Amino acid sequence: MDMSRTANPADAATRTKVRYAILLLIFLITTLNYADRATLSVTGSAMRTAFSFDAIRMGYIFSAFSWAYVLSQLPAGWLLDRFGARRVYAASIFLWSLFTLLQSSIGLLGSAGAAVAALFVLRFAMGAAESPAFPANAKVVASWFPTNERGTASAIFNAAQYFAAVVFTPLMAWLTHAFGWQAVYVVMGAIGLALAVTWLKVMKNPADHPRVSRAELEYIQNGGGVVTGHNGNKNARSNAIENAGGWSLVRQLLGNRMLLGVYLAQYCINVLTYFFLTWFPIYLVQARGMTILQAGLVASLPAICGFSGGVLGGVLSDGLIRRGCSLTVARKVPIVGGMLLSVSIIGCNYVSTDWIVVALMSLAFFGKGIGALGWAVVADTSPKEALGLSGAIFNMFGNVAGIVTPIVIGYLVARTGSFNGALVFVGANALLTVFSYLVIVKDIKRVELRRA
Repeated sequence: MDMSRTANPADAATRTKVRYAILLLIFLITTLNYADRATLSVTGSAMRTAFSFDAIRMGYIFSAFSWAYVLSQLPAGWLLDRFGARRVYAASIFLWSLFTLLQSSIGLLGSAGAAVAALFVLRFAMGAAESPAFPANAKVVASWFPTNERGTASAIFNAAQYFAAVVFTPLMAWLTHAFGWQAVYVVMGAIGLALAVTWLKVMKNPADHPRVSRAELEYIQNGGGVVTGHNGNKNARSNAIENAGGWSLVRQLLGNRMLLGVYLAQYCINVLTYFFLTWFPIYLVQARGMTILQAGLVASLPAICGFSGGVLGGVLSDGLIRRGCSLTVARKVPIVGGMLLSVSIIGCNYVSTDWIVVALMSLAFFGKGIGALGWAVVADTSPKEALGLSGAIFNMFGNVAGIVTPIVIGYLVARTGSFNGALVFVGANALLTVFSYLVIVKDIKRVELRRA
C-alpha cells in the first residue's frame, strides 16, 4: 500500500468518506439483486393463470434460482479471492440482468410446458449469475470499513432486501396490473445492465481509489479493515489461496465450530427471507383474499419494518462495540433478540383480521432485520486470505433455504389447503437460529488458517 499517494499534506490530513459512496453503490446493487429474485413472486399469480402452474410446480420453479445459487457459491468465492470483486461482480450483474430480461419472452414459446421449462432454466441461470453478489459485498465491506463500522455497513447492504420490497414490489405489481407480467422483466433487466456499467466505472480497492485520502486509508486499516491494493497484491492474494491448501481450506472452514454455527444460523434466517421473497405475496392473495395490486402494497409494510430493523441492528451492534462490549456480545445480542421477535409470525394463524396479520408480519420482519447480522459476523471472523470463500460457504448454507423453503411450503399448501403449517415452519427456524448462536457459536473472533 502506497501511503505517500496523497501529494497535498492538507488533503492527507482530511479524512475523506469515499467508503460511504461505495456502500451506497453496493446497497443499490443489492436492492436490484433482491428485486430480481422477487419478480416471480409478484408476477406468479398472473403467470399461474397464463400457464396453469399448480402449487407444487410453482414451488419447484421458485427453487430453481436457489439450486444454481447454492451450487455456484464455492466457484464464486474462489473467483472473488482470485480475481477480486470489481471484475467478478460486474460480470455477475450483467449476466443476471440479461437472464431477467429474457424471462419476458417465455410466452413466445407457445406451449405451457415449454414456457415452464424455459422459466426454470432461466431462473436457474440467474441463480448461478447472482452467486458472487453477497460474498462480494462482504469482501468489499471488510476492505472498506473498520470493525466498529462494519456491523452498520453490513446491516445496510443486507437491509436492501427490504428496501427492494418497499420500492420494487409496488412498482412490479403496478407494472403487472397495467402492462402485463412481461413488462416487469423488461424493466428490471434494463436497470441491471445500466448498473453493471456503473459498477465498473466507480468501484476500486481502497488503496487504489484516487479520491481516498491517506487519513481515510489509515483510519480503515488501523481499525481492522482488510486493506489491499489490486495492482500490488494480486499475486500475493493468489499465492495465499494456493498456500492455504485448496480443498483443505474448505475443510478447515467447515471444521470450525464457530463458523459452522454461523453458517447453520444463516440457513434458518433465510427461511424467513425466502418465505417473504416467494410465497408471501401469494399468501396475501390466496389466504387473505387480496388483489395482486393490494398484495404488492401491503407487502411493503413488513418490508419497511424489516429495513428499519436491519439498520437498527447494525447501529446497535456497533454501538455496543464502541461502549466497550466484546465483539461476541455486540453481535449476539441483536441476533438473539431479533430472532425471538420473529417467532411472532406464527401468531398470524390465530387471527382473522387483516390489519393484525400485517402487524404481526411487520413485527416478525422487524425482528428478522435486527437479527440479520450474519454478514457482519462473516466479515469479523473469516480468514483474511479467504474472505470470498468463507462468505461463499456462508451464503451456500443460507441459500439452501431457498431450495427447501418454497418446496416445503408448496407441499404444505397443496396437502392442507392452508398456510398455517407454513408459518409454523418459518417460526420454528427463527428459534433454531437462537439455539445456534447461544449453544453452537461460542466466542466470535477471526479464524487463523493452518498452512498446508
